[in-house]
Amino acid sequence: MKKRTGRNAYTEEFRREAVRLVEANPDQLADIARDLGVSAPSLRTWRRRAEAHRDGAIVPPTRVLSLEEENRQLRRENTRLAEEREILKKATAFFARDTR
Repeated sequence: MKKRTGRNAYTEEFRREAVRLVEANPDQLADIARDLGVSAPSLRTWRRRAEAHRDGAIVPPTRVLSLEEENRQLRRENTRLAEEREILKKATAFFARDTR
């Protein structure tokens, strides 16, 4: 089991293994949580989420964008980047003229 830092401080593998330990010894949840360095309420939440998902996933799946939504986002980003490029071209030309 590997622990990592950040907002989601624990990997999916770490959470699954912790849930597996709790399911093997449900009356020792507090001890297991202390040994793993997580809070007991977090461990209970992970267990509930694992029970709710058929595949045992603890972290809810991220939202999948439809192709149309993704296409709209990419077009907006492309437009923004093209505008930024034009601004930078004009700024470069302006400063290049000043140095001569």
